[in-house]
This record gives sequence, structure tokens and C-alpha cells, in this order.
Amino acid sequence: MTPSLTALLCLAGDLGVRMSCDPASDVLPGTLPKPTIWAEPGSVIPWGSPVTIWCQGTLGVREFYLNKEGSSAPWYRQPSLEPGDKGKFSISYMTQSYAGRYNCYYHSPTGRLQSSGPLELVMTGAHRKPTLSALPSPVVTSGGNVTLQCGSWEGLDRFILTKEGEPKSSWTLDAQRDPLGRTQALLPVGHVTPSHRWMFRCHGFYRNTPQVWSAPSDPLELLVSGVSAKPSLLTPQGPVVASGQSLTLQCRSDVGYDRFALSQEGRQALPQRPGQQPQAGLSQADFPLGPVTNTLAGRYRCYGGHNLSSEWSAPSDPLDILVAGRFPDTPSLSVQPGPVVASGENVTLLCQSRNTRETFLLSKEGAARPPPRLRSKYQGGHFQAEFSMSPVTSAHNGTYRCYSSLSSHPYLLSHASAPLELTVSGEGPQPCPLCVPVLREPTALGSNPSSATSRLGHLGLVNSLSVPQFPHL
Repeated sequence: MTPSLTALLCLAGDLGVRMSCDPASDVLPGTLPKPTIWAEPGSVIPWGSPVTIWCQGTLGVREFYLNKEGSSAPWYRQPSLEPGDKGKFSISYMTQSYAGRYNCYYHSPTGRLQSSGPLELVMTGAHRKPTLSALPSPVVTSGGNVTLQCGSWEGLDRFILTKEGEPKSSWTLDAQRDPLGRTQALLPVGHVTPSHRWMFRCHGFYRNTPQVWSAPSDPLELLVSGVSAKPSLLTPQGPVVASGQSLTLQCRSDVGYDRFALSQEGRQALPQRPGQQPQAGLSQADFPLGPVTNTLAGRYRCYGGHNLSSEWSAPSDPLDILVAGRFPDTPSLSVQPGPVVASGENVTLLCQSRNTRETFLLSKEGAARPPPRLRSKYQGGHFQAEFSMSPVTSAHNGTYRCYSSLSSHPYLLSHASAPLELTVSGEGPQPCPLCVPVLREPTALGSNPSSATSRLGHLGLVNSLSVPQFPHL
């Protein structure tokens, strides 16, 4: 016999008595069927975990052999005795040397070899886990297409992509090397519908060791969005937050969704939370994101769903989270004609910086809408932007700050300017040119009770203050 990794599994006979392992001592009449081979708990085993290989023939078979393809040494292990028609081989600690292709067999009374089909025993965890992402996003409209990308920095040249759940599928993909030296493989997935769950993982391996895989990637679930009513996404902290500040996003709806999901542009994670009902007819979920860092800056949307359906709602309107204090710059903010004006006058807020900055933002305490953004102009030794309000009303009362930013990182801002309090008095011009209005002290952040209802949308900024589209981080 050619060198092979062989285990002789002696079985008890039909009556459960110990019988000879000599293949010539007993002869069973007739032609015996092929044995079957399988592994428990499965054929893909993490490094260090136990696994049992079973070989099953027919009642009365006296001995089984277990071969490992390509092995050059016998497997010295005393087999367990099992009454009946099965042979058992146990591996208490899975290692790379056990990974490979197995088959089991026995001899029929006529001397004919009865061999099982192959069993691929795979060990995972030999390499670091690859990354798995969905392009352009893990959020897919019902019936849409998406491309899955599995990649690694370890030079793995093949990838196994597995769809979990029902129906379960897997694909073996050849890797391509990108200009940075990273290997990756792409799998287009078409016609994504909510008829079942779309959960994926991937492993990587080298061609010369096809049964030795990496650790599994983090799971990736596609979120299939539909047309049911979109929820609302908001944050109690406001759209401009500081590094280290605690941040929570809240998704709510009057539809009565059972669960909510949150997505961030350019990120693959889709955290989910069960819906709560703070009052009749309203469901919501809070997403605590923890202390603010650069990675939390970006554009968010949320979705609502029902427990008995895989389809999610239409997306909420986007919510931009802007992180202040990420650039060593503190612009100045001034107002013309002054901080106290009469209703109906024209007012200009001027934001300036001596540093090269491409855009400026103007925020108002308590404003519900995103702060308007303008591209800067270089004038008089400063980079600056003019935010015009024409004409002002009492809705423009409040505390303003401005920030600078770069178009390459639109969600990361400079330090805030000093606060500027704008007071709009009366209706029409002041009746007495000698009357001097008394300025109020600047209010602290969030201390103006009426500011929560004020809207930057009341500013007369029309086209010049529309927020330009920037690439995500």
C-alpha cells in the first residue's frame, strides 16, 4: 500500500462482542455498500478545537481504514471500539497537520475495496482575518446590486466567501493584488431582495495549502431598504460636537417599527437596536456612540424595520455630525452693521482666518438644520466668508459661532470662534437716533430657552449658503 495516514478502526459485531481485527477471520456475504464519512461538529474547525471523524458502513463490517491524502507516515493512535456499523476517530486539538482531505474504506468479502467519498477537513485561524466590505455600501435598495470585497495584507491568493443562513452558499475566488500590495477578490451580487437574510463572511488561504484558512472576517450583513415610511434621525447634542464629548443619535418614527438600524457613509458597520415606545404611536431607538473621535464624524442615516420582515424602511434624511477642534485654527467672527439691529435690516456675519482654509461654517445655538457652509475667499491677508441675512427678523436672535474646515475632510472642523450674540430689536428702525440699546451678555451653549426653535433656514442665504457635496471621509 502506498504511504498513507491510516487508522485501523476495529468494530464490535452485531451482537456487541469483541471480535478479531483480522480481515480474513470473518467473511460477510454479498457486496457491501460504500461507507460514508463526516466530521462533527463540522468540517471547518478553528485552530485548537476538537473534532471527530466518523466512518459508517453497514452492520457486520469488521474493520475500517482512514486515509489522509498526501500523508507520508502512519497515524499512531489507538482507535475507539464502537458497537455496530460506525468507526470513530477523535482529534482533541485541531492543528494544521490534521487539515487535509480524508476518505475511509473497508474490504468486501470478495476483496474489493469499498471507499467513501472525500472529506475536506479545514482548519481556520492560521492567518489574520481578512476584511469584508460591500461596495458602494452595505445598504442596498430592494432589487439592487452590490459588490462584495474580501481583502488581506498577508498576500493570501484565494478567498472563500460564504453566505450564512438559508439558502447557504459559498464561492472560491482568485485574488488580485492592488498597487499597494494588498490582495483582494470581488464578488458581484445581484437582485438583492428581502426574501431572506444576506449575511456573509470570508476566509483567505494560499493555493498550496487549500485546507488551511485564515480566521473568519467580521460578519457583513446587507441591509435591504424598501419604501415604507422613513424615520427621523436627530441628536440632542446638535450637529457640531467636540472631541471627547458623549454622542447619542436617536432614530424615531410614528409607524411603530420593532427595530432600527444606523448607517454611516463610508463605514460597513450597521448597528441595530430594538424599538422602544416612549408614548403611544411613537417608536424610537437610541444609538450611544460613546466619546467623540475623528471616526464618528460623517453623514448618518437610519432605518426602521419589523421583526417578521427582512425589509427595512426608506432611509431617514441625512444627519451630518461635525467634530470641532480638529484643526489648530480659531477663526474670528464679526458682524456688520453691529450686534444689535432693527428688524428688516440687512446683516452680514464675517468669518475670517489667517490660515489657509477652504470652507467656513456658521452655526447657531439650538438650530435644527445643518450649519450653512461657504467656500472661502482670500482678501486683505485673510481667508474669509460672508454670511448674509436679508432682511433679519426676530427669528435671527441668538448666539453664533463660526468654524473653518478643509474640503478633503468636510466633517472635521477648527476650534470655534468666540461667540457672537445677535439681537434683533422691534419692528422697523429705532425711533430715536440717540437711543442706545443695551447689549445682553453672551449666553452659554444651550442656555437660551427660545433658541431651540430658531432655524438657520430663516437666514436669507438662499443659493449662496447651500451646502456643497463633499466626498465622505
